[in-house]
Amino acid sequence: MKFPQRTNLLLCAALLVWFLADAAGVRRAAFDALRLCAVSVIPALFPFLVMTGLLMSLGFGALLSPILAPLMSLYRLPGSAGSAVLLGFLGGYPVGARTAADLYRLGLLTKNETERLLTFCNNANPAFLLSVLGAGVFHSTRAGIWLLLIHLLSALLTGLCFRGHGAARDVPPALSATPSAFFPAFVDAVGNAASAMLRVCAFVVFFYVLVRPLRDWSSPVAVPCVGLVELFSLTPLLTPDFSGFVLASLCAGWGGVSALAQTAAVLEHTGLSVRPCLYGKIVQAAFSGLFAAVLYPTFSL
Repeated sequence: MKFPQRTNLLLCAALLVWFLADAAGVRRAAFDALRLCAVSVIPALFPFLVMTGLLMSLGFGALLSPILAPLMSLYRLPGSAGSAVLLGFLGGYPVGARTAADLYRLGLLTKNETERLLTFCNNANPAFLLSVLGAGVFHSTRAGIWLLLIHLLSALLTGLCFRGHGAARDVPPALSATPSAFFPAFVDAVGNAASAMLRVCAFVVFFYVLVRPLRDWSSPVAVPCVGLVELFSLTPLLTPDFSGFVLASLCAGWGGVSALAQTAAVLEHTGLSVRPCLYGKIVQAAFSGLFAAVLYPTFSL
């Protein structure tokens, strides 16, 4: 959905006025966000960004293609797409989208196939689900495992819902999928990961600042609104009960506007649209919330 230009200008002007009027609070929130990036986001994400870029350059997608071909055929995708699904599950947002974009750049996927893959390959980090949410919020390893299983199942079912998206086979980009030599591939992977990491942290900081008034707002609507925008800011607000579990699962499946902005950043200059990822996250969030509500009574936190 696009807003009129005047509306965009008014919103930006209002944000600027707020930032100027509450400069001290904005500065504190930005500092907290930078500390979060240094302590949690960069250590958890940067090594995965380096290794996924390196693996793709060295031919990991082509290597997995015959192994994962039977599974990926359910999604009308070639086996090489399975590397984005696998690495997206292991690395967290936005590793899956980054890997899908790399497959497209290498000529292993067409544009239609890549955008179909983007509907379900971009997912939350298992460590976030198991440690931050499971152990940290709900004080239960079992809750973390359930959140992880729900998240994975919801993503796979979402992919099936979009298996007909862009089903016609289009022409892949005229690029070579020949594996690169190790050292040049490693240098490129580190440089590209550093650039992507800078953009990811920039979005984390901005959206962390943006939701600060919502975190301080004593209203039942505030917590879901925070989860809608930024996932890390949501965790201190969750309660270890039924509503907290459902909301945690739903928001993990959604990922937040911040994660979508990070995805848009890693898709920049590829010609790929972020819309399939947006639609996929909406469907995955619905699946995640539904499964969490149904399964919660079957175990005790």
